[in-house]
Amino acid sequence: MTENIPENNVVLRADHLVKTYDEGAGRVEVLRDVSLSVQAHEMVAVVGASGSGKSTLLHVLGLLDQPDGGRLWVAGEATENLGERKRSHLRNRALGFVYQFHHLLPEFSALDNVAMPLIVRRMTRPQAREQAAALLDQVGLSARASHFPGQLSGGERQRVALARALVTQPACVLADEPTGNLDRSTANIMFELLAKVNQTLGTAFIVVTHDPALAALAHRQLHMLAGRLS
Repeated sequence: MTENIPENNVVLRADHLVKTYDEGAGRVEVLRDVSLSVQAHEMVAVVGASGSGKSTLLHVLGLLDQPDGGRLWVAGEATENLGERKRSHLRNRALGFVYQFHHLLPEFSALDNVAMPLIVRRMTRPQAREQAAALLDQVGLSARASHFPGQLSGGERQRVALARALVTQPACVLADEPTGNLDRSTANIMFELLAKVNQTLGTAFIVVTHDPALAALAHRQLHMLAGRLS
């Protein structure tokens, strides 16, 4: 029987996660007995070399992939026995995502890109746009709301992606190398914005990064090595 755990201040908890993939003649264990717990208002950085399992961990924590062993709770809800529809609903309700590449929809304005997760929730377009406008203001892009992704700089596109991740008021945002495609000056602006959002909105963040400057902003740094987290 699968029980949920009290939320308290824990927005995401993983116990003894294992993930393996077929490779050639055998199986490769990408995640090995990974456990972590993230509190509301907390920013956690996960650092490690390429191929250490960081992105796989984010995919599992983000309910985009299922572990082969261990247990995961998101916003207090046990996930191992959820069907795909319920997993998708929980992901949309409780989690936000920011990637190295923004993945904005080129045919939509910045405003409508940010509003899209709310429209998926069947919120009316005027309401979704109102909330999206408020988030664009939070990230300093009110004046660029009507612009399309191709009309924005790389840093502006990443700020739109961050606003889109935040518009549903998620318990936790999972960020995979959010500054990896930016120059140093633009990355510094993004660093400051992530810290500001964490402090003012209280959103928890799990940030995978190679960048020591971004990792230094976090409340905790965890190190990934050969599929193990320490």
